[in-house]
Amino acid sequence: MPSLIDSLESGLDFIEFLGDRISNNSKKELRDIYNYEFKGREGIKDPNFSTVIFALLKFNKVHMRQGRIYINGRPQVRVYCDQWRRPRAPQPHSPSSGPQKTVGTPGPSSVPSTPVTPVLTPKKKLATEILHKLKTNRKKLTADKGGIEITSDPVASGGKVQFTVDRLRELFIVRFHILNKGPDCIHFTYYTALHRIRCFTLEDERRVNRACPLFLCPGESYEVVVRYVLNHYGYFPATMYFEFCPDLSGSVPFCIVREMEAAARTPLAVELGPVAPYRPFQAVTYKPVATVIVEGVPPENSIVQPLKTTVKLGDYKYPHYLKELTKQRMEDSETLLNCPLKMKNYSHRFHLLLHLEEIQMEVDIRKYDLHNQTMTQDQSNRKLLKLRVPGVAENRPSVLRGDCLRVSKSEDTVEPITVYTGYVHRVELDSVKLGFSKRLLQIFISNMKFDVEFTINRFPLKLQHRAVDLATKHQLEEVLFPSGAAVTNLSMPKLRMFNRQLENNPEQHAAVQRIVAGSSKPAPHLVFGPPGTGKTITLVEAMSQVLSRVSEAHILACAPSNSACDLLCERLMVNMDPYQVYRVYASSRDPRSVPTNLLTQDGFVFPEKGILMKYTIIVTTMVTAGRLVSGGIPVGHFTHVFVDEGGQAVEPECVIAIAGLLNPEKGQLVLAGDPKQLGPIIQSPFAMQHGLGLSLLERLMRHNTLYQKSTDSGHFDTRFVTKLLRNYRSHPAILKVPNELFYENELQVFADQWDREAYCNWEYLPKKGFPVIFHGVMGKDEREANSPSFFNVSEIEVLIDYLNKLMETQGKKGLPKLSAKDIGIIAPYRKQVEKIQKALKSVSALSRFSDLKELKVGSVEEFQGQERRIILISAVRSSINYVKMDKDFNIGFLSNEKRFNVAVTRARSLLIVVGNPVILNKDPIWEKFISYCVTEKGYTGFDLKDAEGEDDIVSRLATLKITVDSEGSYVYNLSETGWRVGLVSKIVY
Repeated sequence: MPSLIDSLESGLDFIEFLGDRISNNSKKELRDIYNYEFKGREGIKDPNFSTVIFALLKFNKVHMRQGRIYINGRPQVRVYCDQWRRPRAPQPHSPSSGPQKTVGTPGPSSVPSTPVTPVLTPKKKLATEILHKLKTNRKKLTADKGGIEITSDPVASGGKVQFTVDRLRELFIVRFHILNKGPDCIHFTYYTALHRIRCFTLEDERRVNRACPLFLCPGESYEVVVRYVLNHYGYFPATMYFEFCPDLSGSVPFCIVREMEAAARTPLAVELGPVAPYRPFQAVTYKPVATVIVEGVPPENSIVQPLKTTVKLGDYKYPHYLKELTKQRMEDSETLLNCPLKMKNYSHRFHLLLHLEEIQMEVDIRKYDLHNQTMTQDQSNRKLLKLRVPGVAENRPSVLRGDCLRVSKSEDTVEPITVYTGYVHRVELDSVKLGFSKRLLQIFISNMKFDVEFTINRFPLKLQHRAVDLATKHQLEEVLFPSGAAVTNLSMPKLRMFNRQLENNPEQHAAVQRIVAGSSKPAPHLVFGPPGTGKTITLVEAMSQVLSRVSEAHILACAPSNSACDLLCERLMVNMDPYQVYRVYASSRDPRSVPTNLLTQDGFVFPEKGILMKYTIIVTTMVTAGRLVSGGIPVGHFTHVFVDEGGQAVEPECVIAIAGLLNPEKGQLVLAGDPKQLGPIIQSPFAMQHGLGLSLLERLMRHNTLYQKSTDSGHFDTRFVTKLLRNYRSHPAILKVPNELFYENELQVFADQWDREAYCNWEYLPKKGFPVIFHGVMGKDEREANSPSFFNVSEIEVLIDYLNKLMETQGKKGLPKLSAKDIGIIAPYRKQVEKIQKALKSVSALSRFSDLKELKVGSVEEFQGQERRIILISAVRSSINYVKMDKDFNIGFLSNEKRFNVAVTRARSLLIVVGNPVILNKDPIWEKFISYCVTEKGYTGFDLKDAEGEDDIVSRLATLKITVDSEGSYVYNLSETGWRVGLVSKIVY
């Protein structure tokens, strides 16, 4: 039995879930919404409706009058330590920070795209409800009843018949034996498969249907045969529905359900299957214990730092009430979160959002805690202990040099527990080297067991807190909330480009002119750069031109990641002397990861203020730019701040490079990025919902009319925004769908013709000249052990087959020679990435790639900003039961349109997408892409015509009669429709 508090929590969650439907106070309708929409979502086991209402009444959250339920007051914003502990009400597709200060009338681009809830016809409502009953009452529906027993050959287990065929296109028969074991005669009135796929047919001798039922006397039996012929590898499930009636003159019919699952798998699929049954991760409840902390030994600083700190950095710890749920305090916070973002509440709002994010970060990092682990002494430095941390190379968990871990002896149970802090000296492939105090080293012996606790690095968070305070202090309103009042029309300078390629690109050329002229000052100038349009090259040219024409110019060039900063620096040094450019690194960066042409010494040097100020360009990540503020670089020293990939950073992170450095009246901020691609990664659902996931670049383009297209002209104001239009990356067939969906069909194809058409005559293309493939696979998304991440071995089989074909055909019939570095594989789930990597190592034919380790397999986030000649995408999500309506199937990460956009725009010459077309067609973005592939004859694999259409499924479901004894007796048929149915954060520094 759930406790009263647990029932209250479920009730408060339900009130929040109701959203706009909170005014509905019919107890019956609220019960239906609770049972059919809220209860059991995402695997959460909620108490029954009556228990929840009792708890809400007990705690005076609701009251009842004449059978109706009324909410007392408005719902509170409630914050758990783990904010994901219970799913919240459906959130907007793209989080917004609320209405913003704008100028004039908002244009069309200010309206965020949100999914439209489909209008359900009565028949579809009924079908949806029946599917819900089939899902939530499976045990009752699969049970034999009414004296009828249904057995099968092969034998069913738990109501499911599972079998694997040895070879494709061979007949396999499933027989269902229906036996009347009761004392009375029964009418067998109807049977069907809820979703028909052409890989099977149904047969019975008497052709039973409602017009021609079969009379089964006691002891009599009957057989229904299912004939399977599988033409493709994969999983092919079906749900069989058998209907019986004791008396045709009006008695209530009953049904028995059986599930089938046919599989065709290769040996590779068997090898990649689940290593253990999936068991959801159980969060550990940490009880406070008395501890004694023994400090460890930090690594020697690899940075020589003559730069002295003159601006102190506060601690900015979150207030205790955010965890304790103090009612009045949370009401104050709710007001702050729901009001529009403006300069007056800027720092207070972002302090709260950053605190919420930190609380969730603390929870998430503890999921990586280790128990009963051993450490070994480092052979090269006996003062260090080596701890194995699987996944550390993939930032799971994110551990950097200088971070700290806490360990305690597993056998210690008597308080106070001694906790040893170990500082990370070096991160290796699957281990970290830690510096502990002599006290631990003196007692350390081999095989000593430790419990390990991971911690977060608060330094980036503290810099963001300080930045939003400095934004208020230095009055950055015209930079962060520009009105355009002080902007004048300036003549554009005539420029001779350092990079002559820009002479022929009018948008790039114009962007450089406007930045040099300062056409937007004091407002930021935005370079809107869709995929492959050369926004980084544009920024580099603009910086070069500024320095050549403005004698007193000093530039700060930033990006969210080290790799993006390295690229900026390398391109800047093509046209500049080395003494002009200085690349500033953080102490956490491994010098071995720095490009050799940028690393001039064994370590890093952070010069004193006077020397730093002599460089004309400083390149650094946004977070490390905070050290320039700490070092006392005066406001206004930097005349220009350039931010590349600005859409990937949270706003406070971007402000680190601005507040306390840029003069808001005389300085120029330039932001480059693409609001249609992935934004920053946020861990707190509350922070995400209230705008922390919105970058400064996207906020301006979404909520400030200076950065939106004019409703009259249909164009951007070029003083503030330059949209780059020439795509230098992809074949037009690859670019077509994202161009139409996200870029108003304005992108123009300028990729090198030989490169983009390199695979137009590949023999395995379904259609020559169309280098886009959608390969339909009826797979099965699975999970294993305690990992919540999905994988799909059927899709991996297809991916490996394509890799073999690419290997076999390279260098032949006009195709280019291939290196593994030319190919990228994108999968939205970490477990699928792991399984693909395992498959690459186990398939001997792929060993012919001499540089196989260079074949990158990663998430969409890992591929943002990158490109490959060939991209393969595994969509992963499928379903054991394909009988799903639009509204009740969630394809998870794939439903994020930004993730789709990034994934399909990485390829230059060939794009191959592998996925379940039946499931993906539920999403309008994917449906458009699949339809495009079908129309252009680029579709292959599972024949979409073999899958029954949704209208046919709905029509059949609406005729079913399902009786379930639950909170009353339910009999559904078409005439009874009187009921209501209303996607690891890492900041680089």
